[in-house]
Amino acid sequence: MIQKHQVQLSQTERQELIKLTKKGKISARKLRRAQILLLTDAGHKDEEIATMLHLGVATVERTRKKFVEGGLDLALNERPRPGAVKKLDKKTEEFLIATASSKPPPGKDCWTTQLLAEKLVQLQLVESISAETVRLLLKKIALNGDSKHKD
Repeated sequence: MIQKHQVQLSQTERQELIKLTKKGKISARKLRRAQILLLTDAGHKDEEIATMLHLGVATVERTRKKFVEGGLDLALNERPRPGAVKKLDKKTEEFLIATASSKPPPGKDCWTTQLLAEKLVQLQLVESISAETVRLLLKKIALNGDSKHKD
């Protein structure tokens, strides 16, 4: 089968990849990608490379395609990942901190993460939020060590 994306490394690229694979500290993914490109350039088929490196054939194909379409940098490195959208803006975080530090509601000994989450929803500061998200935020800002607050 003819490969759609043919990898032909320049001498400079080949030397860079060889140097990279001999480096002491490199991410496992980057090392695998460098090995894939070197083996592809040496004439090995995708199935052989996948077997040699204990990878899926699709991984070999994707790496080859990235190299042909975007060059060495794109083939070796991770693309930035967007991450999750923050649940609370700065103003809402400040409100949460102030509420957690305030007197608990009547009939309660202390603020719990569940009560705080319910308060944010009740005041329509967020559409929904879990007690775990509140706990993580409070932990991040070190309020969870305060003896007045329970999880």
